[in-house]
Order: sequence, then structure tokens, then C-alpha cells
Amino acid sequence: MTTTAPSAPSADPEATATAGPQLTHGLKQRHLSMIALGGVIGAGLFVGSGAGIAAAGPGVILAFTLSGLLVMLIMRMLGEMSAAHPASGSFSVHAEREIGPWAGVTAGWMYWVMLCCGVAAEATAAGSIMNSWLPGVPGWAWVGVFMAFFCASNLTAVKNFGEFEFWFAAIKITAIVAFLVLGVLGVTGVLGSAPGTANLTGHGGFLPHGTSGLITGLLASVFAYGGLETVTIAAAESDDPRRNVANAVRTAVWRIAVFYIGSMALVVTLVPWNDPDVVKLGPYVTVLQFLHVPGAAQVMRAVVLIALLSAMNANIYGSSRMAFSLVSRGQGPRALAKVSGGVPRLAVLASCGFGFAAVLAGYWWPDTVFSWLMNTTGVAILVVWLFIAVAQLRMRRRLEREAPELLTVRMWAFPYLTWVALAAVVGVLALMTTTPGDRDQLYAAGVLVAALSAAGYWRQRRVAARG
Repeated sequence: MTTTAPSAPSADPEATATAGPQLTHGLKQRHLSMIALGGVIGAGLFVGSGAGIAAAGPGVILAFTLSGLLVMLIMRMLGEMSAAHPASGSFSVHAEREIGPWAGVTAGWMYWVMLCCGVAAEATAAGSIMNSWLPGVPGWAWVGVFMAFFCASNLTAVKNFGEFEFWFAAIKITAIVAFLVLGVLGVTGVLGSAPGTANLTGHGGFLPHGTSGLITGLLASVFAYGGLETVTIAAAESDDPRRNVANAVRTAVWRIAVFYIGSMALVVTLVPWNDPDVVKLGPYVTVLQFLHVPGAAQVMRAVVLIALLSAMNANIYGSSRMAFSLVSRGQGPRALAKVSGGVPRLAVLASCGFGFAAVLAGYWWPDTVFSWLMNTTGVAILVVWLFIAVAQLRMRRRLEREAPELLTVRMWAFPYLTWVALAAVVGVLALMTTTPGDRDQLYAAGVLVAALSAAGYWRQRRVAARG
């Protein structure tokens, strides 16, 4: 199907869709800086990376490097578009402008479902941690407390979201920097005896499970990076959207290199990749215990709890703004576009409601409804990245002709690296067909993508028919 994008660079589907109260610009530069820094540090890094290590062994360094390079390209493309046209709908707005309304519907609502399901998963995990500390209070009660608290905080001024994320990010950054410092001291022999390369080359070698293990580790690392896009959504509510999103994207390279790739290299250098505790306790706890750091397990559980709560807060925020952007462009229930006090409160309630429904599905239908939802979200980020790459390819060419002054952030080696990123995303999707579990995710996501694309295209045709 072929669509024609609006030709004027000032044509903004989000900005021109509605009149009346709009979102405020309550986020400061310090908020955006910390959201950009802390947003890359999620619970998946602290705990979920253990599965990647178990699959790829020391080769997880290569897996995180390859996926990290892809994420750098995606964020650079998204940064170029968001700096030129800041919007709370971010890539959904860009996809609608450059590809067509059906693309905006598909990318936007796919991301919304992914974030809402993420809220459910994070709330459930946080409840489990609290239950392990206070067994007298069931995990579901903590889930209710966390959901109610962050829903209420997101119903107030956006600066409250910014303050929570500022301090959450500060704690996460402090924790990961402390880990990196301790890890370097361990590798150099200041703490204990230096391991050398024994753990990198022993226990089956650098790639103990061969190419298949590397593929599994690569897929695990790709999904660990999901959620970085939220900073471009938040930038639209900052005091200087263009400058702030540009600064956030420019720091993405060293954040990914240091936090992800650097910490994975330290883990597999210090402890054997096949140590059962790497998966059971998490790689970071295992390393800290190896270095004889007192209270390591409880300290890291507290950090993981902070990471989960931070992700909950960010996902409620991001999903509500994405929903607001979509419905304000006529791509959803119009009632959700209502803004009160500079906040889309009905969109916040709808996002929290869907997230809580997903929590209930996890308790009532864990192997059917909840499993399908989680399988869907596993591929959602790849679908979004595809739309980002295609939209950037078209927007860049249009802006170079019509408004080059808006290109304050530029994609490296355009268009070659854009095509490399596109091919890489397609390649990851192709790799997912090689394992049964990943194929299930592709099937589940395919159903949702087809339904959203059909609905968006049907609406696009109706609007065109009305003239």
C-alpha cells in the first residue's frame, strides 16, 4: 500500500489535531538529563541479563555490543526526527507524517500495549520483592499499592513525574557506577586475586554454545534495551524540547557502552558464565558476593526494586502521553484527549486500567491471555524500530529539501547506516523464527500488527473519502 506524506515541514499531526488545553512544559533540563541517563538502566539489566549470559557465555559481550550498536542507530534516527519536530507522540507522529496515518496507529498503539504490559510485569515483580521482605503482606497487595501510588502521581503535574524519575535515576546510576568501580578493582586484583582471562576462555570457551547461543543472547540483549524511546516523549513537555532531546540522544552512545557493555564484560570476566547463581540470583549479586561485598544480595534487591518502580513510573507516563497523542489525532476514543491542569488524566487512568487488567490476567489466565500479551510486547519494540527507520529515511530527504535548518541532530552516514539499521531489525526478526518460543512471540505480535494496520488503513481511507 502506498501513502503520501504531507509535504510541508510544519505540518504536525499532533499540534494541529486539537484545540483547547494542551500539555504543560513542566520538565526541566535536570529532569531530562537524569531520565536520559537512568532510562537505560532497567531491571532487565540487573536481573534479566543473566539469561543472556547463560545462553551466550562470555559471548554476551559481543551480543550486547551488536544490539547496542543497533540501538545507538535507532536512537540517533529518533533524535533527528524528535529534534526537528518535538511531539508527545514521538515516533508515532513521525510515522503518521512520513508514512501515513495507518503507520501512526500501528506504531503508537503497539507501543502503548507494550508499556502497559510492562507496568503489569514490573508491578508484579516489585510486589514479589516486597513480599520476600514482609511475608505477612501478600504480593498482590503491594501491586495494588504501587499501581495506586504511581497512577495518582501521574495524575498530578508532570514535574512530579520528573522529580520521581530524577531521584530514581540518581539511585540507579550510583548503584551501577559503584558496581563498575568494584568490578574494575576486582579485575585488576585490588579486591581479591585478578582472574585474568580464565573465565573468558575456560568453561567451554568464549562461545560455549556456538552460534545458537549467541543468537539467543543477542535476542535477550535487544529486548533489554526497550524503553529508551521514552526520553523523546518526555522531551516534548520540557522547557526547550529541541535542545533537550538533542542532548539526550547525543549521550546515548557512551551510556550504552559503559552501563551495558562495560558491566557485562566485568561480570563474565570475574565469575564463570555457567555459575548457577548468575541466573538464580542475578549476575550483579553474584559478582558482589564473589568480591565479598557485605549485604550484596539485599543491596541489589533494593536497587532492583528501585529500577522496577522507576520503570513503572516511566511506563505509566509514556503510555498516557502516547495515548493522548493518538486520540488527539483522531486515532482513538476522543474522551482520552481531555487535558486537566496540563495533564491528560483520562489517558493516565486508561493506561493504568489496562496495566492493572494485565496484572489480573497474570493471576487468572497466566497461560492464555497474559502469555499472549507478554508475547506480543516482546516483538513490539522491533516493530516500532522498523517504523522509526522508515520514517527517518523519508523525513530526512524531505527536510534536506524544504527545511534543512531543522536538522540540528543528524543521522550518521545517512542513508547508509539507516539502511544498515533496517536490515539489522529485519535480521533480528528473522532470527526469532529459529526458536519455538520466539516464533510464538512473532505469531502473537503479527496478529496485533495486522489488526492495528487494518484498522488504521480503514480509517485512513474513510478520512480520505470524506475529502
